[in-house]
Amino acid sequence: MKIVRLAVTAAALLLSLPATVQAQTTLRIGLAEDPDILDPTMARTYVGRIVFASFCDKLFDIDEKLNIVPQLALSHETSADGKEVTIRLRPGVKFHDGETFNAEAAKFSLERHLTFPGSFRKPELAAVDHIDVVDPLTIKLILKAPYSPLVAQLTDRAGMMVSPKAAKEAGDKFGLRPVCAGPYKFVERVQQDRMVFEKFADYWNKDNIHVDRIVYLPLVDATVRLANLKSGGLDLIERVLATDLKEVQADSKLKLSSAIELGYQGVTLNVGRDKAKGPLSQSAKVRQALDLSLDREAISQVVSNGEFKPGNQWVNPDHPYYQKAFPIPKRDVAKAKALLKEAGVTTPISVDFMVSKGAETEAAAQVIQSMAAEVGFDMKLRVTEFATSLKQAEAGEYQAYLLAWSGRIDPDGNSYVFLKTDAPQNYSAWSNKEADKALDDGRLVTDQAQRKAIYEKLAKIVLEEKPLLYIYHRRILIAHTTKLEGYKQMPDGLVRVVGLKLK
Repeated sequence: MKIVRLAVTAAALLLSLPATVQAQTTLRIGLAEDPDILDPTMARTYVGRIVFASFCDKLFDIDEKLNIVPQLALSHETSADGKEVTIRLRPGVKFHDGETFNAEAAKFSLERHLTFPGSFRKPELAAVDHIDVVDPLTIKLILKAPYSPLVAQLTDRAGMMVSPKAAKEAGDKFGLRPVCAGPYKFVERVQQDRMVFEKFADYWNKDNIHVDRIVYLPLVDATVRLANLKSGGLDLIERVLATDLKEVQADSKLKLSSAIELGYQGVTLNVGRDKAKGPLSQSAKVRQALDLSLDREAISQVVSNGEFKPGNQWVNPDHPYYQKAFPIPKRDVAKAKALLKEAGVTTPISVDFMVSKGAETEAAAQVIQSMAAEVGFDMKLRVTEFATSLKQAEAGEYQAYLLAWSGRIDPDGNSYVFLKTDAPQNYSAWSNKEADKALDDGRLVTDQAQRKAIYEKLAKIVLEEKPLLYIYHRRILIAHTTKLEGYKQMPDGLVRVVGLKLK
């Protein structure tokens, strides 16, 4: 029925368009969820970032090798003391409403991220004290203290530019009809059904835009997404199940694009706000025992047929900031039991194990449950809708929580908000002064060797205290029809549309 629904929706959409539009090319993308608000200042979801990539350009972007490259900005320069970042902007850029993008507009967007009530970008730009306009195409960010991840932050939503005129007029309703400076402009959104964008004629890089319209269709069921791709109802789908890889590879009309993600799948442990004060929250040895009960390679094999990369840190083992001094631990049931004995706890240890709905997540949770049981943990699975699970995590209403993070290119983006005392996504409510110092110090230096030494200190503390067990790094799996040409998969999982062609 879901496949039929999509076909009917697509047909109705085409019938509603003028005859001249029907002949145009339309790229149909199947999403794993419906995004939250389409306002870069207020948005939180990973799937929302996929949609933003088509209509809301950033100051900077990344390439396949994680290098920071120009987008709406042409270059950046940091002062010797690290407290001033000068950014030169691209000339000749227009917003979708025809307004000119310039230094004043860039200053407006960044200040909106910093000051708009409830902004989720404020923590990402918290180091910025104020912004000066140097000339019509140059801004200078004056920082409270050196902040080495700043430019990396500007490769994501914190670097997205919005039309000052549209944002001022719309206020908190901006996300209903967003106006940015990307390759496509917003047409309409029907919640839980579709988002439609059309090519922006005045885009600064318009010669590389070859598709007339993009329609995003949220389809939660991965099997339904794949069925629609195979039947021709979709042209590209994100988050193909690893267990469906063979089916994709066996279809001559389909192509697979993949990359190891920047983020991780991990088990967050409630250390500081466990109302029941269970053994996991009271003893690092108990948390170490749970970690040693896990065979990460076996988990990857069961969940993804070995496609996911086992890991034990906030960056994957191929990342330049991975700490090789702390390799992935092997499963050791005897040592795990010994640690529980040293901790003086009685088994079985009952654990409220919260897991968000989803085939892969639930499969991983079941394997973890089974492995942990052999050591003495009774992991009681509680499958919860994702948005609800986040709220319960924020309230401390869990003991273990299987949660994925989509990742950022700078190691700070994978660690600070989860591990710093009182940070917004420190769901474990863990607090360690030495770790806090290392997290802060990592922001003050730009030299990679110096930063890596700082993060080695952090890794030693975190991997001993274990407020969070890092399990594996997913392989981003995107499938598309062979009619779509020019697609490249980046490690951040986003679907970039510049350069794409439909045969």
